[in-house]
Amino acid sequence: MELPASFTDYTRALLGDEEYAGLAAALEEEQPVSIRLNTGKPNFQLSTFNFQLSTPWYASGAYLDERLTFTFDPLFHAGCYYVQEASSMFVEQALKQCAGTHPVVMLDLCAAPGGKSTHARSILPEGSLLVANEVIRNRSQILAENLTKWGHPGVVVTNNDPSDFSSLENFFDVILTDVPCSGEGMFRKDPVAVSEWSPENVEICWQRQRRIIADIWPCLKPGGILIYSTCTYNTKEDEENIRWIRDEFGAEILPLDVPDAWNITGNLLAGEDFPVYRFLPHRTRGEGFFLAVLRKPGTSTPQPRAEQSSAQGWEELSPGLRGAKPRAKGSKPQGKGKQTSGISKEQLSSLRNWLLSPDDYEFIPKDSSVSAFPASCLPQLSVLQSSLRIVQAGISLAELKGKDWIPHHALAMSFALNPDAFPHTEITYEQAIAYLRKEAVILPDTASRGVVLLTYKNIPLGFVKNIGNRANNLYPQEWRIRSGYLPEVLKVL
Repeated sequence: MELPASFTDYTRALLGDEEYAGLAAALEEEQPVSIRLNTGKPNFQLSTFNFQLSTPWYASGAYLDERLTFTFDPLFHAGCYYVQEASSMFVEQALKQCAGTHPVVMLDLCAAPGGKSTHARSILPEGSLLVANEVIRNRSQILAENLTKWGHPGVVVTNNDPSDFSSLENFFDVILTDVPCSGEGMFRKDPVAVSEWSPENVEICWQRQRRIIADIWPCLKPGGILIYSTCTYNTKEDEENIRWIRDEFGAEILPLDVPDAWNITGNLLAGEDFPVYRFLPHRTRGEGFFLAVLRKPGTSTPQPRAEQSSAQGWEELSPGLRGAKPRAKGSKPQGKGKQTSGISKEQLSSLRNWLLSPDDYEFIPKDSSVSAFPASCLPQLSVLQSSLRIVQAGISLAELKGKDWIPHHALAMSFALNPDAFPHTEITYEQAIAYLRKEAVILPDTASRGVVLLTYKNIPLGFVKNIGNRANNLYPQEWRIRSGYLPEVLKVL
């Protein structure tokens, strides 16, 4: 790999000759492959893969012996794991050590394609809400897809610029800013990052990063946590920006408890010793990564979730999301009362049966579809709806086709699915690939008629509507596998 001369000169001066030589040698080596398991899908086993050892800072992450063609693994599409660079899994340490054990409202500001969002959603305390945002529209759709496959219902996906959050003052308990950067840490992974790097781009990046932080800082509650991360090495985008946040906003830079055996590098800025965490490929097994944790001055006493006035917030929702007001204490759950926005009580009762704990959700009709959203987070959804462009919220539950409510694919992926609500059929690898290509799937004569949940290795893969001589494939058209190549190696999975 031929590195830019100005990068080489700067980084050698930063690290010293010996350390730089180690870094340069590591960048010539093959990139390690790592995955992060979805602990919410309990039937999935890591033994499916040939793996070496778990990532030190995240027990459910693993290094693989080789890179597979994940596109042709049905378990990948079922959300059983996420292919993620190992160093970035260190975000878990920041969340677990600094974010507390009570439910929080968290924003992942620059979230696509969804690696850190799916990770955060796995480890946030129960009852938390994650807002995953992406400013680029087509990337926000990829983000929504990955979070849907991950399966946790307590998520809102938004498509907004950081400045659009200005009205949400003191709203978030935790904000993760994995800010756009010059990408020096991705040189080994992405050759394009090498060709696009320049000192001028570094200058543009650190200034853009400060604008992003300045836009989003007022949205953090007093006493709230900001996690700042990049995938680059230079101090301008890393330590110097952390120093600027400290000096500009009075932030406290928090230390993390990190074992020496992890070989994480600390602060490289001359004259400063505040705690930051650098991953260098010749010291830690992964790509380049930088992280720091900061606390906003002040304290905040959040109102207990159960005492928040959800009805008041709910009225602020746009007309497209109205129609299913939250229940008052002691009232009967929806589906046992009057008709709601064109959905009969019998229909709504049937939809409720599709969820394991329907009383935990509010059912939100919109046009010809229905979604389910965690009832405890409705006030937050109301505020978000009034300020932001929402891509999806909660679980897309069902769509009305003709006279029938057809379950949405998101329900098959969701932790909230009641698997006993639908007849299910276990399918082979070949059938699973055909299904993921949006091709016809032939079920046995013994399969039930109507909507059937397909499973692969006992993991829900999606729905079909079996009409006897064929099964209509309900997999989302835009998610289908388009490649025609089918590697033999994955047929053993």
